[in-house]
Amino acid sequence: MRLVHKLVVFLGLAFFWASPTFGATITGNVTGPDGKPLMGVSKRYQEPYFTTCMTSCHSLQHRVATQSHDAQGWKTLIQYMSNTIMGGEGGGRMTNEKAEDFAEFLAAMFGPDSKPASPADLPEYKKLVRTFSPEAMNIAYVEYDFPPIKGQGPWSAVEDKDGMFWIPYYGRGNEVVRLNPKTAELTRFPLPFTKTAGIHSAIPAPDGTVWFTEAALGRLGHLNPLTKEIAEYQNTSLPDGTPTGTHTVRVDEQGRVWTSGGPAISMFDPMTKKFAHFDVGNTYGNVVGNNGDEWFTSFVFPGPIARVTKDGKLSKFYPPTKGKPQRLLVDENNIVWFSERGGNKLGRFDPQTETFKEFDLPGPAASPYAIGIARNKMIWYASHEQDTLNRFDPKTGEVIEYPYPHSEISMREFFLDSQGRMWYASSVNNKVGYWYINQ
Repeated sequence: MRLVHKLVVFLGLAFFWASPTFGATITGNVTGPDGKPLMGVSKRYQEPYFTTCMTSCHSLQHRVATQSHDAQGWKTLIQYMSNTIMGGEGGGRMTNEKAEDFAEFLAAMFGPDSKPASPADLPEYKKLVRTFSPEAMNIAYVEYDFPPIKGQGPWSAVEDKDGMFWIPYYGRGNEVVRLNPKTAELTRFPLPFTKTAGIHSAIPAPDGTVWFTEAALGRLGHLNPLTKEIAEYQNTSLPDGTPTGTHTVRVDEQGRVWTSGGPAISMFDPMTKKFAHFDVGNTYGNVVGNNGDEWFTSFVFPGPIARVTKDGKLSKFYPPTKGKPQRLLVDENNIVWFSERGGNKLGRFDPQTETFKEFDLPGPAASPYAIGIARNKMIWYASHEQDTLNRFDPKTGEVIEYPYPHSEISMREFFLDSQGRMWYASSVNNKVGYWYINQ
């Protein structure tokens, strides 16, 4: 099936942010959408649900708020996500007891007759409506549809040396997909098995091959597009027997393959077919610096910014805010910029002076996730909870918030192409595309 290439210009004037009522740490009774206490629902259900499920994969509007099930119905869906879609990623941490806990909470919040007919009927609605400046309405989106055959969507899109874009098909999709931006044609490169691989990240190498991660299985994959051959490499355990993971993949200037995820940073040497590990756990973002150093974020409270030099020396640097760093980039001056999703800030780290600077971001839950730097040096970030695309001026600290034409933004990585366009994928909306500003 050919994709439909379409231009989307969003002209909305306001949006409703639904999650602050539900995302905060609970110290008293749990309250429903109408603000009234939910009798018999323990506070233990709410905080683990939002820190375990909503922070990682889901936002509210598509997956949850539109549904209405009793506790058994929610439990069935939760177990399907844990056992089938995710394939037990993370060691099968969704126990039957936890599934029942989450299901009871969801049934109370989103069960039959639990929600008003309109968001405007909610007591928090008026103060959560936010408007956009006239300047922010000058954005346009060019998007390609991505048919998610097996239930999940695209995770990112990055250009290769031939102008094609490579997309990891996450969850049980078990495919790396190539997009021709001129024809909108998708070419699929499937894995030779059906067990959920959780392809989380894909990156083209200078030799024309593509490396990708199988996060659910802790493997690296290596695709030769010409022959369609796929080789897989199981990440090796640590000396104490602890299994290691794979999450976000990059290839350095020496051809070595780096991946975040799990209890340690992993480096794979394609020449020797051996893994090496570096002692930083829960790493997420992964990027190659201009001088060959490898940089990582650790997506925990408090998580460091980690560096592995090209000669193998590991250093950890802790931001002033324990903000749960998620994605990062390195600019032309080797300055490290990173998103602090839990701290609602952008961070800046100067490796030469080993000093940090942090910038507060607008909104009730700025939640910066994907981050990229444009040719004009402006830094862009996606607000995962507020569903906005945002431009940050590193010279002035000014932020312009731009609307997104769908109800959830769900952008996880930004990649700049050879024409200066910033590419994204929106996994919830099954879109791949880029944006531009009408001056």
